[in-house]
Amino acid sequence: MNKRPGCLQGLLKLALLRWLFDFLQEKFGFGRGLSCTGIGCGLVLLIVFLGLACSVVTGTDWLSLW
Repeated sequence: MNKRPGCLQGLLKLALLRWLFDFLQEKFGFGRGLSCTGIGCGLVLLIVFLGLACSVVTGTDWLSLW
């Protein structure tokens, strides 16, 4: 059986992922740190966030409420 998380769980994961991304961007992201380190860390965080968001979106059964 292919058991995938439902819509509500997918939305919760995306909300938590957004909160974590915003927190990390405030601490280490774009405009933080010395010269290029803020840009580099911000870019790495953006790539990691996009990868995790895509895995949540494609791994969720959006038609199931549970």
